[in-house]
Amino acid sequence: MANRGRRRRILRWVLLLVGGTVGAALAASFLLVAPWRFVPPPTSAFMLRDRVIRGEAPHHHWVPLSQISPQLAIAVVAAEDQRFPEHNGFDFEAIQRALEQGGRRTRGASTISQQVAKNLFLWPGRSLVRKGLEAWLTICIETLWPKRRILEVYLNVAEFGRGVFGAGAASERYFGKPARALTLEEAALLAAALPTPKRSSVAQPSPYLRERAAEIELAARRLGGSSYLARL
Repeated sequence: MANRGRRRRILRWVLLLVGGTVGAALAASFLLVAPWRFVPPPTSAFMLRDRVIRGEAPHHHWVPLSQISPQLAIAVVAAEDQRFPEHNGFDFEAIQRALEQGGRRTRGASTISQQVAKNLFLWPGRSLVRKGLEAWLTICIETLWPKRRILEVYLNVAEFGRGVFGAGAASERYFGKPARALTLEEAALLAAALPTPKRSSVAQPSPYLRERAAEIELAARRLGGSSYLARL
């Protein structure tokens, strides 16, 4: 009887410890993610990495979604995550296609929500720890933020060129105009640089970048243009 009572006490303490750990993780995640639903993030993990590790000051300033051209929003969705309005953070169809192709389309399998989680809070790489944290933070973001906010934050933290973060800085740097004035052609060129911003040049686009931008422009038109974003 004494052994049975001891085992019950140990089990109770283990359950309390696990429950407390899970509760603390949930609370920490909420405190990390929830404020940015309402407040513009002043920086991101990727911007801090450039500043601390590379010694480069990022070019960045926040622009509300209402002041960003719908052409850029739809171009980014067309390039990065065409099922963005429909999924809950993970595009399992794209993941399946990437697996069938031996992982060659990893960018296509990563949703805008996942990229917000990575860019805002984490670091580059493909370790299981980082991917696990990314998945958990993606769930938190999708739970706590509306889709329009996710897209707004992404357009403000994505890197469009070496050290150039966000639609406002990118539009001014490459086209000499505010983000609200971008054309679809200009927006598609910016979206084409997203997978490799440190190697792509929007100012002097390579033939490949121009070809990719043309594909994105066509995809954006097929999606229905800015009317597609009304679904958010």
